[in-house]
Amino acid sequence: MKFCNQCGAAVRLRVPDGDTLPRYVCEACGTIHYLNPRVVVGCVPEHHGRILLCRRAIEPRRGYWTVPAGFLENGETLQQAAARESLEEALAEVAVGSLLSVVHVLHAEQVHVFFRASLPAARYAAGAESLEVALVEPAEIPWADIAFPSTEFTLRRYLEDRRLGLERLHSTAYDRPAWRRATPV
Repeated sequence: MKFCNQCGAAVRLRVPDGDTLPRYVCEACGTIHYLNPRVVVGCVPEHHGRILLCRRAIEPRRGYWTVPAGFLENGETLQQAAARESLEEALAEVAVGSLLSVVHVLHAEQVHVFFRASLPAARYAAGAESLEVALVEPAEIPWADIAFPSTEFTLRRYLEDRRLGLERLHSTAYDRPAWRRATPV
């Protein structure tokens, strides 16, 4: 970062008063620019025991398999982002369920959040960011061709939960409309 996004003046990397980490601070207006991790959100859609996977059409890891996932947008919940990514990447309408995994990806300055999801109807196709989309049996997951360690971790947690009978698809209490109404704006 070289310039302030508030006033356009030069910024300098330093530890601001009262802070413990170096931040970009505007020399003119004093704005402190915090560079925080980006949030990636996705889900593991299941239809009759099979899991929906997408082969990536974009970098990084073009040609490798993943579950539908992408960056959280401002103004949407984590669950809305997971559903949107499924629609964009797999043209699939999913019902997003409970939280499955949270993975810190320190080297990429990201946090990955994955949910369980159901695919009520076996309707899907490759979206613009996918070369192909497939519903696969757990035994058919192409482990050697999974795009990211966070995806592999999440798929293994999902399958372990299924094996132990611990899967829980329903949404969390925080996703209920009554909770949203009670939340101050």
